[in-house]
Amino acid sequence: MPSLIDIRRRIRSVKSTQQITKAMKMVSGAKLRRAQDRVLSARPYARMMHDLLSNVAAAAARTGDGVEHPLLAVRREERIQLILLTADRGLAGAFNTNLIKAAQQFVAGRAEAQVEMILVGRKGADFFRKRNARITAEKIGIFNKIRYADAQEVAKVVSQRFADGEVDSVYLIFNEFKSVMAQKLTQARVLPIEVPEKARAVEYILEQTPEQLLNGLLPRYVEGMIYQALLESSAAEQAARMTAMDAATSNAADVIDRLTLFMNRVRQASITKEIIEIVSGAAALE
Repeated sequence: MPSLIDIRRRIRSVKSTQQITKAMKMVSGAKLRRAQDRVLSARPYARMMHDLLSNVAAAAARTGDGVEHPLLAVRREERIQLILLTADRGLAGAFNTNLIKAAQQFVAGRAEAQVEMILVGRKGADFFRKRNARITAEKIGIFNKIRYADAQEVAKVVSQRFADGEVDSVYLIFNEFKSVMAQKLTQARVLPIEVPEKARAVEYILEQTPEQLLNGLLPRYVEGMIYQALLESSAAEQAARMTAMDAATSNAADVIDRLTLFMNRVRQASITKEIIEIVSGAAALE
């Protein structure tokens, strides 16, 4: 049976851990509020960009001119570019684990194709680097301060590789923010861009031809899609970490209660033993 000193030392250790997890929960909560505001502000722009692309494509179809653009080329998927968004840090529950498993399943499900990866986030980069995966690029530290320029940089790389025929398609795996308690694991195809065939008829007054507009819209659409995924992943990470730290804080409180109860029982047993020894000694002297 452990001594009272050992139990008290264990209780102090758990309390220190509880203070750390509680502080991390508060920090993640503050970061989550900012990240959530950015996500909610960016979603209308993403929807509007999608609708605009659909309507301009429909306008181009009505003119009877076939729109040809390198980012629209559909080819057999023999070489695939995968963009994986993970966190730079752990202690976020199953956030990173689920993403890495999804990436592994993605690669395993396309064994006949060559999958190359752009790894955004330290956790995914560390995992796949140790397993000798085909890595195109690594982006570490982006989530400290997400900038649109970061999304532009990634979009430029994948768009250029796709246009040059180095890859036949580009996919994105990330966690979409739903709520504090829920994140949705999402797999989306970035390239080739799928232009909806059916769109509501909107009559635009165009100074340029629809084809010229699409040439400007398509690269922006790719940039916006990646930027939105970065924002979603950042908010989902903070939500997952806040939930994990809240659970860790509650578990620490339960451990402290159990250790305190056990300590009281050990102390009571020790006191009872000492009383028995005193009474026995007194009885022996009579």
